[in-house]
Amino acid sequence: MKNPEEVVQRLDAVDYLADEGLAMAVFLALRLGKPLLLEGEPGVGKTAAAKALAQALDTPFLRLQCYEGLTAGEALYEWNYQRQLLHIRLGLASDDASLFSEDFLLERPILRAVRHDGPTPPVLLIDEIDRADDEFEALLFEFLGEAAVTVPELGTFAATRPPIVVLTSNRSRDLHDALRRRCLYHWIDFPPPAQVAAIVRRAVPEASAPLIRDTTEFIGRVRTLDLDKAPGLAETIDWVSALAALGATELVAGDTLRTLGTIAKTPDDRLTIAAAVPQESSP
Repeated sequence: MKNPEEVVQRLDAVDYLADEGLAMAVFLALRLGKPLLLEGEPGVGKTAAAKALAQALDTPFLRLQCYEGLTAGEALYEWNYQRQLLHIRLGLASDDASLFSEDFLLERPILRAVRHDGPTPPVLLIDEIDRADDEFEALLFEFLGEAAVTVPELGTFAATRPPIVVLTSNRSRDLHDALRRRCLYHWIDFPPPAQVAAIVRRAVPEASAPLIRDTTEFIGRVRTLDLDKAPGLAETIDWVSALAALGATELVAGDTLRTLGTIAKTPDDRLTIAAAVPQESSP
């Protein structure tokens, strides 16, 4: 991609609407060969941005979903212990070195991205890095800084062409400064109403214009309430999809109350949002 404007165009072609700030961040990450750390509240399109980038570049998409307790064996590589044990039992292993060869190496997403030999580098999404432990972040430093993974028994595997790495975080905890230094950074805000409407229109083409207008306005009001989890783009799209499936062409109180489960994710939020439904909209 030659410039940020082309980033916008290429992402638009795969139905992802990127603003100027995100387009610049993606362009610089591609041009400089640096990982891109995307932060923002849940549901603003961070994960979707990485998926759309892979589509726009027509390149493989690899995903590492982070969680508490994630280990190197699940993220980088591990040894095929069952196969090693079988070789020992059958007397096929001449020494320890033969057991720790590439024949027994199981690639996980990060090593797979490093060793990818296709015509274009893959997009690797390290999703919700804030859910992983602090110790796991340290495992990423070599990869993020050098596009390499060291396997003590075999040496260092370095990418011939660095993979395109996107990390996402919902800021449930602070990330280590050493990780941030190795990445370019961009914060994704919840988009303004006009962009929300455009995104929903792409995602739910069967929805009527009045329905999209009404739901977008209502979501804007709901997000100002004191909620445990404000509805994001994902919830907004789910809600409009549900309303369209019910045959709604505009927003009325009855349909809103029946479909609150798409935008309210806790009992308290459900009560708060229900109280905000205009009574005059009741059928």
